[in-house]
Amino acid sequence: MSIEFGWWNKDPEEGKYQVHAVVHGGNIEWKRHQGHHTAWEPHIPTDDDRERLLYEAEKRVPRRLITRKQFDDIKRLSENTGSGKIAGRTTRPGPSREGR
Repeated sequence: MSIEFGWWNKDPEEGKYQVHAVVHGGNIEWKRHQGHHTAWEPHIPTDDDRERLLYEAEKRVPRRLITRKQFDDIKRLSENTGSGKIAGRTTRPGPSREGR
């Protein structure tokens, strides 16, 4: 199950743009677009974006839209840097293939 968050940011140089964060499978995918008729592109989140994500997620916990465990996962994942589908993905070592 994925959880989607979205908000608008204003930047003096770039103008107004929409930020979209999707949390799914241990990842946070950050995207943005400038207007309704533009394509979504990858977004590198700022510290303000990460704080806004936690603020939006925290508002959903008392309304039971997300669980406390999901909020804790979002909080942990939001500390990771970068944008895209692998931000926050943990890799686990696989079984050794040396004796085969």
